[in-house]
Amino acid sequence: MNSEKYPSKLLENAVNEFSKLPGIGRKSALRMVLHLLRQNKESVTAFGESLIQLRNEIKHCKICHNISDSEICQICANPSRNNSVICVVENIRDVMLVENTHQYNGLYHVLGGIISPMDGIGPNELEINSLIERANHPELVEIILALPTTMEGDTTNFYIFRKLKDKPVRVTTLSRGVAVGDDLEYTDEITLGRSLVNRVLYENSLGK
Repeated sequence: MNSEKYPSKLLENAVNEFSKLPGIGRKSALRMVLHLLRQNKESVTAFGESLIQLRNEIKHCKICHNISDSEICQICANPSRNNSVICVVENIRDVMLVENTHQYNGLYHVLGGIISPMDGIGPNELEINSLIERANHPELVEIILALPTTMEGDTTNFYIFRKLKDKPVRVTTLSRGVAVGDDLEYTDEITLGRSLVNRVLYENSLGK
C-alpha cells in the first residue's frame, strides 16, 4: 500500500502513471515527474503529444509486423534489402538489435512473442501463419530462426521448423555464440553479429 504523502493530487496521479512503466519504481517516477515540472510548458506539451501521437498513429507493417509509420515498413519497402532471406524474431526490439549488428541486410518477420503454454500463448496468438505464407515466395531462399535460446524459444523454433518442412526454403538458426537461456537483448552486438554470420542449419542443431 502506498504510504507516501504528496503535496498535490495531480503530482500523485502523474507519479502513479510513470511508476506503471517497466523498471520504474515510485522514487524514479517522482524524479521524472519533478524533472518535467522544471521544464517549460511547451516542452512538456511536446512530450505528451508525442506519446499520444505514437499511440494513435503507429502502425504494424502488413508484411513483417514491425512497427511503422506507414502500411509497409521502411525495411520491407527498401529495394536494396536482400529479399531472399527472412530473419524471424520475437519482438520489435529484436529487429533493432539485429540491425545494430550491421551484419544483416535481409528482411524480418516479427512473431509478436513466443509459444508459452504457461502464459496462455499458443501458435495461434503469434504471427506464424503469415510467416508460412511468406515461405511460398519464389525468391525466398532462407529463413533464419533468431529466437531466444530458452525452452519457450526452442519450442517455437521447432514448431516453425515442422511447419516449414515441406517448403522449398533453408531453415537456419543462430550459432551458439548466443548463450543458452538468453534473450537477444542481453547479447552484445558483436556476439550477435557473429552468431548471425556463422548461423547453422536448424536440423543440425537438434539434439545438441
